[in-house]
Amino acid sequence: MSFKPSQLMIAGAAGLATAVIVAYITAMPSSQPPTEETLNSQSPPPTTPSPVAAAPANAPISPPSSETNPVVIRPPVENCRINMAVVNDPEAPLNVRSSPEVKDDNIVAQLDNNTFISVVSEQLGWLQISSPVEGWVAKNRTKSSCANVEKPINFLPGGNSAIIKGEIIGGGSHRYLLNAEAGQTLTVESREQVFPRIVTPDGQLLAGDPYTDSRSEWTGELPTTGQYTLELDSNFRGYPYEFLVKVE
Repeated sequence: MSFKPSQLMIAGAAGLATAVIVAYITAMPSSQPPTEETLNSQSPPPTTPSPVAAAPANAPISPPSSETNPVVIRPPVENCRINMAVVNDPEAPLNVRSSPEVKDDNIVAQLDNNTFISVVSEQLGWLQISSPVEGWVAKNRTKSSCANVEKPINFLPGGNSAIIKGEIIGGGSHRYLLNAEAGQTLTVESREQVFPRIVTPDGQLLAGDPYTDSRSEWTGELPTTGQYTLELDSNFRGYPYEFLVKVE
């Protein structure tokens, strides 16, 4: 079979076009989406580790103290018998009057501060005195104490100690009562010149003999259960006192 020249030219052109198209398609990148296999084979991007925050340095916390402060116990100063007083007038000298009232014509004497006066009775804020002169003086211009005191020692809740603080002016006896058990340890520590007598429930002197004992502190095991007495006595002008009582 013979071809004409024009037919040969058309066939050549068609073949050339086909070759170009095939080459173009082969060179084009694949547009198909990546498969799961492809994704898994890819390396994940590197990650930067987060910095670890340093824990703040906390100062050690001290546990709260479980010790309760001692209760302060004082003797009463009202509604009691007064035997002696001391002149304590901010506008001394103190006027002694013939009757318990302020009048221009009833001043019988004057007393300097720190003068001890013997008291006979008390009436509506006035003290009747018998020495150094007889008459009446205003109680609020003197310093006095109850002659006889008997008061219990009660600790605060959770506490085991007390500070006993007072003064005897003139003669008198101040007694403080403490309930304790056998085997407990009692500590008494004086903060003044005088130390109290410690008396057991059956009346035996445990410590604090005023004639032979000049101690300022005593600690010992209690021999019996009951009410102990801490006593302070004065036969003359009195004294201030303060002492610590502790039971463990």
